[in-house]
Amino acid sequence: MWTKFLKDEKGFTGLEAAIVLVAFVVVAAVFSYVMLGAGFYTTQKSQEVVHTGVQQASSSVELSGDVVATGSANELKNVTLFLQLTSGGSSVDMNKTLIVFSSPTRAPTDLKMGDFAANSITYFNVTRKYNDDGNDLIDKFEKFEVVVPVGEYNIEANDQFQLEIKPPQGASYTIHRQAPPSIDSIMTLN
Repeated sequence: MWTKFLKDEKGFTGLEAAIVLVAFVVVAAVFSYVMLGAGFYTTQKSQEVVHTGVQQASSSVELSGDVVATGSANELKNVTLFLQLTSGGSSVDMNKTLIVFSSPTRAPTDLKMGDFAANSITYFNVTRKYNDDGNDLIDKFEKFEVVVPVGEYNIEANDQFQLEIKPPQGASYTIHRQAPPSIDSIMTLN
């Protein structure tokens, strides 16, 4: 017996449609996977940039208390300030911190931590550490008493000056002060 084949393709259209549908679903799944992966990668990189920016833009140290100066013969000799970490700030290594002294009549001078008795024009000194753990890092709950010699700069009555504290990481902290009209042996600079 011979079987007669008809040219009717009704049975194949459902199968072809299913194959095309599966192909579209697979392509869409791969495309969405790639797009989600790229989105997650971009989000992660953006988050890293924001955290790095916040860390570098915020100052790590702040002034704790008054700025005190000593003077004699109508000139300031030393400026004493107390530094602590800002809220949520990371530890600051004072060995890598610079203090830049400047005034309207004096070019900026970089001061490093050290013994200023040897060369007072290039060093500042950490004289006391409160709640100290034995290193030169300002950690949480620690305060460092920093003495900056300014006698070489001839700061007289009513002269303005600026101390810019530049930690190794984070924004600098600037202190603007003016010498009082009458210079005493010990005075508070507001």
